[in-house]
Amino acid sequence: MTTSELGVVAIGRNEGERLRACLTSVIHDAGVTIYVDSGSTDGSAEMARALGAVVVDLDVSRPFTAARARNVGFERLNQLAPDLQFVQFVDGDCEVRTSWLAQATAFLEANRDVAVVCGRRRERHPERSLYNRLCDLEWDTPVGEARACGGDALVRLSALREVGGYRESLIAGEEPELCVRLRARGWRIWRLDAEMTLHDAGMTRFTQWWQRATRAGFAFAEGARLHGAPPERHWVRESRSALTWGLLLPFAILASALLWGPWLLLGFVVYPLQVLRLYRRSAGAPGVRAWRAVFMVLGKFAEASGHLRYLARRWSGGPAQLIEYK
Repeated sequence: MTTSELGVVAIGRNEGERLRACLTSVIHDAGVTIYVDSGSTDGSAEMARALGAVVVDLDVSRPFTAARARNVGFERLNQLAPDLQFVQFVDGDCEVRTSWLAQATAFLEANRDVAVVCGRRRERHPERSLYNRLCDLEWDTPVGEARACGGDALVRLSALREVGGYRESLIAGEEPELCVRLRARGWRIWRLDAEMTLHDAGMTRFTQWWQRATRAGFAFAEGARLHGAPPERHWVRESRSALTWGLLLPFAILASALLWGPWLLLGFVVYPLQVLRLYRRSAGAPGVRAWRAVFMVLGKFAEASGHLRYLARRWSGGPAQLIEYK
């Protein structure tokens, strides 16, 4: 890999020392490093400039979204270095592993029909909370051809230009939505069996986990509206699962109990049975499997809440507000 081939776009807001670790991990391996700041008040922009990054401050008169920040960084990268071939997108709370950029770039150079390559994102401190551990498990996705990537990914710039970048109006789920459009143009997405980034979720409270799951439900709803038609059926199954388990089923059980007797509340036994089913289907240590199964079921209620939040926003016609957990 040569630095003339690769640029980096990092995005963040008030990430502090996490941003320092992020930029330090990439700035010497990239031709240009862009940091897009979304209204930080902790001196993040000044620190990024001191480290050698080109800093772009988002216009505060418009709502912040990660998709908009990535597009602004992408546009600035095009202006400064139009001959670059690849861009590594990374969130400001992530540190890129030492060998990732060279390995991922080599893969894209050898596979001209692949638009996006990602690797294993790991949680920096899974031992600090159950919620951090759940994040780490969530990111352990199958290796090989994939349908989508996350926020950290190495992207072929020609493919990104072809589809017009990220959809800026999305407050969540912008990466899978981008991948839907890329795959529709014949591009492929790939997950390597390689260490990519260390992420610092910093989740120590149940309310943070709930907000994150609510945001996922919002993304499922919007993704299904945008690309839910055949053959893609983007996030239709996830939306139906959230609404069924998190809204329709509990409502049906409660309504039945009110109409025909409280003994029908026994219908709620379906939830511990679902936990048991998910536990038996998963791998790993028994304790981890149990907690993961419990939170997968609890998550349906948060996801249903996010789905309803999306519908309320659609009906009101107002702009979507960020759902943040940190």
